[in-house]
Amino acid sequence: MPRPRRTQISVEDTPFYSCCSRVVRRAFLCGDDQYSGQNYDHRRGWIESRLFELEAVFAIDVAAFAVMSNHLHVVLRIDIEIANRWTDREVLEQWHKLFNLNSG
Repeated sequence: MPRPRRTQISVEDTPFYSCCSRVVRRAFLCGDDQYSGQNYDHRRGWIESRLFELEAVFAIDVAAFAVMSNHLHVVLRIDIEIANRWTDREVLEQWHKLFNLNSG
C-alpha cells in the first residue's frame, strides 16, 4: 500500500534524493529511436532547461542529472532553510511562476 510522501522523506536524515523517471511504451526520450527512425537528441536541451527552471522555482538544488534514451536520473537537494523562510505569499508567488492563472 502506498505511503504518504511525508512519511517517506526525512530532511533531517538527508536532504539529498535520487529520482528516476522512465518513459512508457518503448518510447524514446532522447537519442535514436530504432522503431521510428527519428532522432530525439534535441529534447536533452529542453529537459535540462526545464530542470533548471524548476530548480529556480522550488526550494531544491539539482546536484546531478543524466538524460538517458528512455529515462531521466536526477539527484536533488532540498533546501529546507529557504523553504522554511518563505511566507505564504512567497509560496504563492513561486507557484505562480509555473502556473500562471492569468495566461489564458
